[in-house]
Amino acid sequence: MANPILAVVISFFLPGIGSVYAGKVMMGIVIFIVALILAGLQLVIGWIAYILYLIVWAYGLYDAYTTAKATEVGA
Repeated sequence: MANPILAVVISFFLPGIGSVYAGKVMMGIVIFIVALILAGLQLVIGWIAYILYLIVWAYGLYDAYTTAKATEVGA
């Protein structure tokens, strides 16, 4: 019974944690760790890691929203 908007807001600032809030704990942890690794790699390989980070970040937003939407009351 997670709120989809809150899940997206959480994932906006902490990629993957919105998915944890919505109920997909393992997926959220994986997204969070991958985002952290890619954020660190931006210092080493630059824009390629940044593009990959944005993809992971956007997927985290999508996953948080769809997971929370599926667990809404009446869904």
